[in-house]
Amino acid sequence: MKILVTGVAGFIGAHTAIALLSKGHFVVGIDNLNDYYDVSLKRDRLSQIKSENFEFYKYDLTDHNIINGLFSEKQFDIVINLAAQAGVRYSIENPRAYVDSNIVGFVNILEACRHNNIKHLIYASSSSVYGMNEKLPFSEDDNVDHPVSLYAATKKSNELLAHTYSHLYGLSTTGLRFFTVYGPWGRPDMAYYSFTKAILSNKTIKVFNNGHMLRDFTYIDDIVESVTRLVDVPATSSSDWNSSSPVPSKSSAPYKVYNIGNNNPVKLGKFIETLEGCLGMDAIKEYLPMQMGDVKATYADITSLEDVVDFKPSTSLRDGLGKFTSWYLEYTKS
Repeated sequence: MKILVTGVAGFIGAHTAIALLSKGHFVVGIDNLNDYYDVSLKRDRLSQIKSENFEFYKYDLTDHNIINGLFSEKQFDIVINLAAQAGVRYSIENPRAYVDSNIVGFVNILEACRHNNIKHLIYASSSSVYGMNEKLPFSEDDNVDHPVSLYAATKKSNELLAHTYSHLYGLSTTGLRFFTVYGPWGRPDMAYYSFTKAILSNKTIKVFNNGHMLRDFTYIDDIVESVTRLVDVPATSSSDWNSSSPVPSKSSAPYKVYNIGNNNPVKLGKFIETLEGCLGMDAIKEYLPMQMGDVKATYADITSLEDVVDFKPSTSLRDGLGKFTSWYLEYTKS
C-alpha cells in the first residue's frame, strides 16, 4: 500500500516509517522540520530511513494548498498523521503553535482525506486527554471532558473532529492515545532524555511532585508494533451502538480510539532509580511540587487494543531504558 506518514522526522514518525517499509509498503513522509528542538536530530532520524520506496517532502500541514496537491498527486491508501506540536509545558508558553499545528493542520488532513477517498486515517492522540480523571486505569469508556493543558485540549479536539468526519463522510478514523513514549532517537524535551543528559553532566534534575508521579512508560518498538498492526484494521461502526445511552468508545460512525500503553505504570522515583542503574551514576535531585498542566498519574487499560490486534506492549522499563541509554551514549559520543 501507499502510506503517508506526517511528522516523519519525529520520534514516532521515523520509527513507524522504517517499520512500514520493512513490511513492503511505499511510504511518503512529510515534516516541516521546525526548531522546537534540535533540527539536526530530526535530520539524523531521516537519515536512518533508507529505502527506494521512501519519499520525503519538507511540507507544513498548515499549508492546505500544498497538502491538497500532495494528496491529489500521490493517491494514498492510508494516512498516518503523527505530525503535531508536542509538549504539555510548552503549550502554556506558546499556545498558538498548538492551534496552528494540531487543529488547523489536522483539519487540512481531514479535508484532504475526505476529497481523496482515503481508506483509513490513523492519527496520534494522547493520554493527556484524560486530564483530571483520577480513575485508574484509564479506559476509552472514560469521560475526557476535563483537560488540564492546551496540548490535551487540542488532542481531544482531534478526536472530536475525526468523529465528525467519520459521521459526515464515512471516513474511517482511528485515534491512538499514546502513553509516555520513550526509547532510542527520542525527544530531548522528554524527562528520560533530559535526565540522562543531566546525570552524565553531573547536573541537577528537577523531580516534580517530589517523585510521586506515576507514568505508564511505553517503549517505542511496542508503540510502532501497535500502529502497524492497526493499519490493517480500519475502524467500523459499532454494532452495539445505542444512541439512547451513548458511551465514548462506541459510535455509529466508522470511528475508534485506542489506548497505546504498557499497562504497567511506574513511579517517577523508580524510573530515576532504573535510569541511574543503566548509566552507573547517581542523579543529583531537586524535589519540586507539581507543575502546572501536569497530571499525577497515567495508566492505560489496553483491553481494546489486545482484542483487536492480539498484541500487548510488554517491554520492561529496565530493558527499554537500557536500549535508550546505549543509543544515547553512542549518538552523543562525537
